[in-house]
Amino acid sequence: MTYYSVLAVTPTSENWIPDYIGPANKLVAQYGGKYLARTATHEQVEGAEQASALRIVIEWPSRDAAINFMNDAEYAPHLEARTAGSKSFHFLIEGKDDLA
Repeated sequence: MTYYSVLAVTPTSENWIPDYIGPANKLVAQYGGKYLARTATHEQVEGAEQASALRIVIEWPSRDAAINFMNDAEYAPHLEARTAGSKSFHFLIEGKDDLA
């Protein structure tokens, strides 16, 4: 079953970003993930305002792939740097329609 990571990231420091991109790209690909969007170009069209500098959407082949990526020891220092240098919210969403 396909899963999606949907992130809202607002950097509080940009020091971590250059060292983050390359290793994150490599590990996302290693776990079968595919970036569908990584952009500062977005607009909120509904609900109470939740400002965010970046929106990221990653497609995963399975929940296990997403969780294994997040728990990879090679990713740990990059995750720590991102969470220390940003306000980040990460949702893991199963690709199904419960209301169909």
